Amino acid sequence: MSIDLSKFEPIIRLGFFVGVLVAMAAWEMLAPRRGRTTSRPLHWLNNLGLVFVNSLLLRLVAPLGGVGVAVLAESRGWGLFHVLSVPEWLAVPASVILLDLAIYLQHVMFHAVPLFWRLHMVHHADLDVDVTTGLRFHTIEIVLSFGIKAAVILLLGAPAVGVLIFEVLLNATSMFNHSNVRMSSALDRVLRLFVVTPDMHRVHHSVIARETNSNFGFNLPWWDMLFGTYRNQPTAGHVGMTIGLSQFRDQRQIERLHWMLALPFVGKPGDYPINRRGPSEPPSPAGPGSVSVDP
Repeated sequence: MSIDLSKFEPIIRLGFFVGVLVAMAAWEMLAPRRGRTTSRPLHWLNNLGLVFVNSLLLRLVAPLGGVGVAVLAESRGWGLFHVLSVPEWLAVPASVILLDLAIYLQHVMFHAVPLFWRLHMVHHADLDVDVTTGLRFHTIEIVLSFGIKAAVILLLGAPAVGVLIFEVLLNATSMFNHSNVRMSSALDRVLRLFVVTPDMHRVHHSVIARETNSNFGFNLPWWDMLFGTYRNQPTAGHVGMTIGLSQFRDQRQIERLHWMLALPFVGKPGDYPINRRGPSEPPSPAGPGSVSVDP
């Protein structure tokens, strides 16, 4: 008997969301990687407030969710996997990997196109990268991201179980790799062969544009290594690096929900879109493991 996963998707995703959020928050408090510059209660209240707004709107705009789109594609026989009769044991892992590639490419696009970067600035403006930063995205970006993901699901004919696994993994790893947690360098080196680690992704939140435009992966680290956007460490080190965007440093604004929602329309994009470099930015450091996406 087949099970309609779309009915259970919200419960499964909520369970993993709460579990990972609590676990990473506890890790952050017990073993933080960096000191905080903002108030944790205020930071959490507004970042999670944005999550609530996004979740509510997305359920209104796309009540079926990604799993529902996959169920629809399966019922109609749409997508590459259905046309080619790819067995589920192969289609499920292939869907997870290819959807992750699509999210990587989408992330690069949001850094390359100035209009999309305006939306994505909300994520990067955070002055303290922690577990809630992995959930802090502008509402319009969330809706656009769902549209791109739905198109990929339909194109592939991704199985519903593969989509559910991908969405749970993406949400969990986003919270994991944004967390302000300390782990041994040996463990980090091993983990980043298979998953984006907090130290790997923190480079992406550097105030330096060439570092911001690196390490785009959320889940799998392979795409950055394959496409030349991988940067091993931040120039100033993880403790000494500055987080955020150079044009937004006022904590009174950055920590406010209404400011996050208004930012794409009133904020300056700065010199962060790919292939634009600020005049005061220092030259790229030489050495292994330091790859720039600048031409």
